[in-house]
Amino acid sequence: MASINYDIEKEYGVISESNKGWTKELNLVSWNNREPKYDLRDWSPGHEKMGKGITLTEEELIQLRNLLNAMDL
Repeated sequence: MASINYDIEKEYGVISESNKGWTKELNLVSWNNREPKYDLRDWSPGHEKMGKGITLTEEELIQLRNLLNAMDL
């Protein structure tokens, strides 16, 4: 399996934390030296390991915000 390089350029915040210490976070991440994207996924303590997640461009993040704001929560 090919290695994945990542650089967390900005940490926006933690959404939740599991009882094992993993956190679901929104960050700005550069994957394999590409342009950074907004990233929502689970991270182990210290960011050594990661779970599955999604990456969003700024336009996609804005659209997601608009959808969330329109929801009756």
